[in-house]
Amino acid sequence: MNALLILAALLLGLLSASAVPGRPNFILIIADDMAWEDCGAYGNKAVRTPNLDQLAREGMRFDRAFVTASSCSPSRASLLTGRYPHSTDAEQLHWPLPKAQVTFAEQLKASGYWTAAAGKWHLGNEVKDRFDVVHEAGAGGFQLQVGADGKAKKMVAEKDESGCGQWVSTLQARPKDKPFFLWLAALDPHRDYVTNAIPNPHKPADVVVPPYLPDAPDTRRDLALYYDEITRLDGFIGQVLAELEKQGAAENTVILFITDNGRAFPRCKTTLYDSGIRTPLLVRWPAQVKAGSTCGGLVSTVDFGPTFLELAGLPAPPSFQGRSFAPLLTNPAAKTREHIFAEHNWHDYDAHKRAVRSERFKYIRNFDADLPNTPPADAVRSLTFVEMRRLRDAGKLTLAQLAPFQKPKPAEELYDVDADPHELRNLAGDPRHVVTLAQLRDTLARWQRETSDPANGVRAKDEFDRETGEPLPNRQRPRPTKAQLLGGTL
Repeated sequence: MNALLILAALLLGLLSASAVPGRPNFILIIADDMAWEDCGAYGNKAVRTPNLDQLAREGMRFDRAFVTASSCSPSRASLLTGRYPHSTDAEQLHWPLPKAQVTFAEQLKASGYWTAAAGKWHLGNEVKDRFDVVHEAGAGGFQLQVGADGKAKKMVAEKDESGCGQWVSTLQARPKDKPFFLWLAALDPHRDYVTNAIPNPHKPADVVVPPYLPDAPDTRRDLALYYDEITRLDGFIGQVLAELEKQGAAENTVILFITDNGRAFPRCKTTLYDSGIRTPLLVRWPAQVKAGSTCGGLVSTVDFGPTFLELAGLPAPPSFQGRSFAPLLTNPAAKTREHIFAEHNWHDYDAHKRAVRSERFKYIRNFDADLPNTPPADAVRSLTFVEMRRLRDAGKLTLAQLAPFQKPKPAEELYDVDADPHELRNLAGDPRHVVTLAQLRDTLARWQRETSDPANGVRAKDEFDRETGEPLPNRQRPRPTKAQLLGGTL
C-alpha cells in the first residue's frame, strides 16, 4: 500500500510539473482612434462592448493608462520601440520607423517567440522584418500579405473595413511548439464612418455627448456611427477570445487591449487632453492576474516593451526609455512611475506641444501657442465640426466648445484632472496652484533634456485647410521624412 501511495505521489508530482506554464504568450490588440471611456468596462453603457467588458471582468482594468502621442503612427512607433516619439525619428504622422530603431518584437523573436502582426500597420517597411509574418490591411480595406523580408507577397481580394479580417487566421497559423506574440491592430473605429457597420446600429438619442462638444443632432449622429465601429471591433475581439479558448491556450496568454489615441472628434485626437492621450488598458492573464481587479497607477505605452520582455524573462535593451509595469499585474497598489509624458507634432497641420501628468494634475506646454487646436483633417470634415462651425458663427458655442478655434491659445495649461476630468478650467494663472505649476514645468523641462527633445522640434506646414479639411496645394505624398526636412542630416 505504501508503495502505491508513493507511486501515486510521484505521478501527481510529474503531472503538476508538466502543467507548470512556460513563458507566456502575448496578444496586443490595438484599437484605432477610440476614446478610453467609450466601452462598458469604463462606464459608457450606451456603446455595446460585451467582449471588452468580459476582458475587464476576467482581468485587470487600468484607470490611468496613457499613450505617448495623440496621433496614430507616432503612437505606434513609440509603443513598438519603447521610446518617446521624438526619440524614434518617426514623431510625425506617416513618417516610417527607421531601420536603426530597436523593437521589443525582434527581442522576443530572437529568444524563440513566433511573432506576427495582422491589421493596420502604419509603421513603414523598414521594421517589418522584426516579425515572422505581417498581414497588413491595405488601402480600401484589402489585405496585403507581406513576408518577413518586408516584400509584398499578394493582395487578398477580400474587403475588410475593420482591419481585423486576418486576426483569427493568424492565431490559427501559429506554430504550436513556440510561445507567440501577436500584434493585432484594427482600423476600427477610425474615420470615415459608414452607415450600417453593424446589424443593429446605435441610436443617436442614446450616445453620451461630452461637454466640449455641442449636443446637436449631427453630433449625436456622428457619435452613433463611431459607436457602431467600436461594437464591430468588439465582435472581432470576441472571435480571438473564442479561438484562444478553442486552442486551450487562454490560461497562459497575456491579452492587452489599448487604443493608439483618442476618438477622432474635436478636442480629442491630436490634443494632449485626456480625451486625446488617455487609453483603455485591459489585461487578462488567468495564470497571474486576478479577475475583476483594477489599478489606479500611472502607465504609459512606452512601458509596454520593457513589460513584455520582463514577463518573457528577457532584459530590456538600453535604447528603451520606458519602465516595466509588470509589478502592477500582481500588485495593483504598487507604483512604477510618478509621471507620464506625451507629445503632439505635425498631423495634417503644424503642431508642437508637450505634456506631463501626475495622478492628479496635467501640465501642457504649447510651443505652438499661435495656432488653434484644430482636429485632424478627417474630423474637420465631420458632421460634428461642420455643425460646430455653424454654431460658432451663430455665437452659440460655449467657451469649452470654442477651444478648437481659439487663436492664440495659452502657452501653458494646468488642470486638476480629479476635480475637472474634462480639463475645462485652466489653472495656470491661478495663484493657488503656483507651486504645482512650477513643479510640473520643471519636471517637463527635465524630461525634455533627458530625452534630447528640442524645444522647437521639426516643424512642417499645414497640408489641409483648417476650416474645411480639404487638401492644400502643398500637400505631399509621400510626406518628406525627418532626414529630408532637416536637409539630409539627423
